Amino acid sequence: MSEETARHILSSFESALDNLRKDVLMMSSLASRSIENARKGLFDRDEDFCNTVIADDEEIDFLEIQVDTQGMEIMLRFHPFASDLRNVIGAMKTSVNLERAADQAVGIARRARKLVALPIIPETATMEPLFRHTSSMFNDAIKAYADGDIELAKTIKSRDKELDQLNREFAESLTEKMPQNPDFIRGYLELIFIARCLERIGDQAKNIAEDTIFAVSLTDIRHTAGEPNT
Repeated sequence: MSEETARHILSSFESALDNLRKDVLMMSSLASRSIENARKGLFDRDEDFCNTVIADDEEIDFLEIQVDTQGMEIMLRFHPFASDLRNVIGAMKTSVNLERAADQAVGIARRARKLVALPIIPETATMEPLFRHTSSMFNDAIKAYADGDIELAKTIKSRDKELDQLNREFAESLTEKMPQNPDFIRGYLELIFIARCLERIGDQAKNIAEDTIFAVSLTDIRHTAGEPNT
């Protein structure tokens, strides 16, 4: 193989890897926006925000398929080794988690539309900490992936446990209120399901962080206690 041919192949590989990465980051931007629009739809009782989340899901699904196809083509054409291969696989796995997080945002949007048709439930406002915690986790997981920031990625696992605890406390508080407020039971159930959607988005953020750590450092933290949140 000539030096010129080798440079061309290297350039083509770098270009393909760059395009793959750009599609993943586009997906992450859309997924993050969907979570925010779902939040606005719920708290503002605005169906337009909810409908935007549902409409945007098609583009996110398309990008996931595109990332998967591109990733397979890169592996078949260039046979990358070591860190390059981990980066390709990491991008493909991240796109799957982004698509699943976006699906949860759609679930929130659909339930928020149902809540718009019901009387205002005061307890809806108490979900704000769950949304804030989830969005912070998710956006930091994306940032860790984009920057290859292992230290930031290591904070996500313990923050996911905090989110799980917030979700349990929220569900328990509404369950306790059901006997005293039977007219709100339907709405309470919708809020509990929304909290579960947020918990699952947190799970996707944790997966993205774990895959980022592995791609960068070859360290697998999936079945460890994780790092303390500093």
